[in-house]
Amino acid sequence: SKLQSTYVEALPKLVEGDGRVHTTFQQAVAATGRLSSTDPNLQNIPIRTALGRKIRNTFIAEKGNTLVAADYSQIELRILAHVTRDEHLIAAFAAGEDIHRATAARVLGKPAADVDADERAMAKMVNFGIAYGMGDFGLATRAGISRDAAKSFIAGYFERYPGIRRYIDTIKEEARTNGSVTTQLGRRRPIPELRAGNPALRAAGERAAINHPIQGTAADVIKIAMIRLAPRLAEAGLKARLVLQVHDELLLEVPNGEVDRLVPLLVETMEGALALDVPLTVEVKSGPRWDEMKPWSARA
Repeated sequence: SKLQSTYVEALPKLVEGDGRVHTTFQQAVAATGRLSSTDPNLQNIPIRTALGRKIRNTFIAEKGNTLVAADYSQIELRILAHVTRDEHLIAAFAAGEDIHRATAARVLGKPAADVDADERAMAKMVNFGIAYGMGDFGLATRAGISRDAAKSFIAGYFERYPGIRRYIDTIKEEARTNGSVTTQLGRRRPIPELRAGNPALRAAGERAAINHPIQGTAADVIKIAMIRLAPRLAEAGLKARLVLQVHDELLLEVPNGEVDRLVPLLVETMEGALALDVPLTVEVKSGPRWDEMKPWSARA
């Protein structure tokens, strides 16, 4: 399999004299501004397969240290709430609601407590898929429902979250007019596909126009956090160091005695990277191995 050849067979040969594998990060390959990782790609080891978890489990903290992972929670959805200015989405995040359950309840017109697992799962697909231009065919395929049912759910979604519909229409028009879109921090992405004669290429351009201001802003946010974190670690006299970035997550190697001091500083730095209309929140795990981390809690 690809995992077998890319990681299981290749990684041992890439271990250097210090016992570590050193990846190469590229700043300007992904059009959205995300960092990409090559030789080897350490951002692409799957977390949901048994083999992927075994591969992650081979990455361990040096003796006397702990791995700490800090992950932005639903950052792209939070940015979607911010850029669309949709009052209902903003209110749900501000109230700390389960956003997928709240979405299903709002679209289906029922109390959140009555939303079942399938309904929540469908709302989750739409919440995450809408910024990638997912339509009724995509939802029907992924959710295993009829296209009519998918069409009805998406129509209800846009009716209940009108700010999102307005954003999609506005950003597509802006992209056609300007030939590009920008993130909240001004990262510009040209979209020449919008002028293509091929309808499939134009549709891909529209999806890119919708997504770039969201995913690109998320990429900008974590880079800001990384830049601010390094001097803050030094100022605090901490020996913790950043060892990997996986899109919305930072992985640090931290001396055991520093973990309780490091985590609040790390969370504050990440959550304060950019002021939005909804709060950024970070979830932290720690442990001796990359796949053996548990939610962090301060010791009494």
